[in-house]
Amino acid sequence: MVTPIPLSARFDLALGGRWTSLSGGGREWLWSRPDPARAVALPGSAFVDAGGLEECVPTVRGLPDHGDAWSRPWTGTPAQATAKCEGFELVRTIGDEAGAVVATYRLSADPGFRFVWSAHALLDLSEKARLVAPDGTPVRIYPEAAPLLDTAWPPGALFVEGRWPDPFGVGLDRLGPADGSAAGAVLACASVAVEDGTDLLRLRVEAPPGVPVGTALWRNLGGFPEGAPYRSIGVEPMLGTVFDLAEAGPDDAAQVPASGELTWRLVMAAERLT
Repeated sequence: MVTPIPLSARFDLALGGRWTSLSGGGREWLWSRPDPARAVALPGSAFVDAGGLEECVPTVRGLPDHGDAWSRPWTGTPAQATAKCEGFELVRTIGDEAGAVVATYRLSADPGFRFVWSAHALLDLSEKARLVAPDGTPVRIYPEAAPLLDTAWPPGALFVEGRWPDPFGVGLDRLGPADGSAAGAVLACASVAVEDGTDLLRLRVEAPPGVPVGTALWRNLGGFPEGAPYRSIGVEPMLGTVFDLAEAGPDDAAQVPASGELTWRLVMAAERLT
């Protein structure tokens, strides 16, 4: 029997609107890692990986590192908060639908403004956890995963494209124990689930027709950072299908329409097998 588990969320508006908790049924889904540098980060700072869920926009990789919203204080309330950034404004409204946490976003900017957005969620998962997505989903794999592939990395390639869940012999669905590897990938699907024992977390992004969507995976099994690695798993619903806005092709990034506003939603729901 599968039982829906109501979720609740907490936020730190002063530190980039960061989600500090996503919990329900006695379980905390967000992983955290204390780092004093997070509290003093400024716009343009190198990203500080403190866990939780960060709003990465207008890019994830590239410049600004992990975007321009995570390093700025947000205004408002947890229910509706605003980030004023370089060239755009992002408003996030939090609601509840049958126990699911729903975040509705509105990005305002000049028409034609292109961006990538990621709900950069680092999850607290056991070594037996797995990521569930439709078999055959196209997936882009990034160069840090090159040592894991059963083929040579093409010279100069920004990424290679395969099919979920085992592209190029890499079982990316398995979020296992630390083995010294790290892999970044973007799946061409708007909805995924994370299974961990009897618990399941569903993540879904909803966007207007024609807006590219995906789900990023950061499977860091003790391969990052160099010198002081740790295990961390990012499952990140996205607008866009690349990490770096500077590398986005014509169909790889979201674009603000003539109205000057683009809206979308992030839905997160939990279930438990009982």
